[in-house]
Amino acid sequence: MHDSTRIEIDLGQQCLTLFRGRERRAVYPVSTGKNGAGESRGSECTPRGRHAIDEKIGHGCAVNTVFVARRPTGEVYTPALREQYPGRDWILTRILWLTGLEPGRNQGGDVDTRGRYVYIHGAPDEVPMGVPGSRGCVRMRNSDIVALFDAVWVGTGVVITPDLQSMPDLYSQ
Repeated sequence: MHDSTRIEIDLGQQCLTLFRGRERRAVYPVSTGKNGAGESRGSECTPRGRHAIDEKIGHGCAVNTVFVARRPTGEVYTPALREQYPGRDWILTRILWLTGLEPGRNQGGDVDTRGRYVYIHGAPDEVPMGVPGSRGCVRMRNSDIVALFDAVWVGTGVVITPDLQSMPDLYSQ
């Protein structure tokens, strides 16, 4: 049932949990913004609050497919490619492009999550998970993003918060 699936991302625990109704279906380690939580354009922080998946990009692409500007480059990530492009922010395998649902907090103007190009996406295997390190996106292991990508759809709700335990149920509103 589509409306009962949701994603919760706990910035404090650096984990992403997939729910179907009240049932926890999967928990994945992630790496979110190295600059912490925040919504401002240019901050490289991970935005908080209620979001939804706005686009799913990369269906059928090989694991480690390299994306630039949400398009496959034709490259497949390897350590040799990393050495060739040491400063590149690697976006691999699949992209779930997020849109904010809270006007003034993560939707519109300089706080717009979609306009900040915030994604849930695959990352190189050597990128540490469980610790902040991204430029604002939610990084996942490639096998994990493939599994998540196949379990969600455009419109799936995503809540991002520093502490899920203290939050009211954002889906009951």
